Amino acid sequence: MTQAGHGNDAPATSYVVVIANTGESFRCGVGESILAAMERIRRKGIPVGCRNGGCGVCKVEVIEGHFTRRKMSRAVVTAEEEARGQVLACRIHPQSDLRIQAVGKMARAVEVQQDRTSFVSGLTTTPAASQPDTET
Repeated sequence: MTQAGHGNDAPATSYVVVIANTGESFRCGVGESILAAMERIRRKGIPVGCRNGGCGVCKVEVIEGHFTRRKMSRAVVTAEEEARGQVLACRIHPQSDLRIQAVGKMARAVEVQQDRTSFVSGLTTTPAASQPDTET
């Protein structure tokens, strides 16, 4: 994946985030949480709770890419889950392009919305190389 920017030395202002469950992609600003970017582009049906790392409804797994994270409740993201890349979309900020897998309530909402429409304002759909058969 490549960084967004105007040259090799220019700092990126946003990155591309791909949702592996559906192949959709969207831009997320450097200082913006993944959840805020999904809300900004009017991603319908995504579960939004406290927006503060305490409820766990926006859990995703980062498959590829770098990000910074803010504090999350261990009641909703265990140390083991975090070691596997599972984090809360409301508490991570991209540092490169990201590929994420929605899990739990977020996965159900993302996949249901994808079934209803193949186009959502601000999102693009790219063919997925492979789709997982089961939720991890």
